[in-house]
Amino acid sequence: MPQHTPNTRVCRDCDGFATAAITTGTRHADGTRATLRVTCPTCRGTGTAAPAASLSRAGR
Repeated sequence: MPQHTPNTRVCRDCDGFATAAITTGTRHADGTRATLRVTCPTCRGTGTAAPAASLSRAGR
């Protein structure tokens, strides 16, 4: 019988990859590359999105 995984709400902007390491093209004195860590501004680095607020229906 197949196992079911719970549905987690993945961020639509980063697809769950909330942090990326970007090389700057320069190197440190020991020869390693200088990198910047950039986080997704939408989910603030969590990789998940908050559920959308439910809309209230007005009128009849």
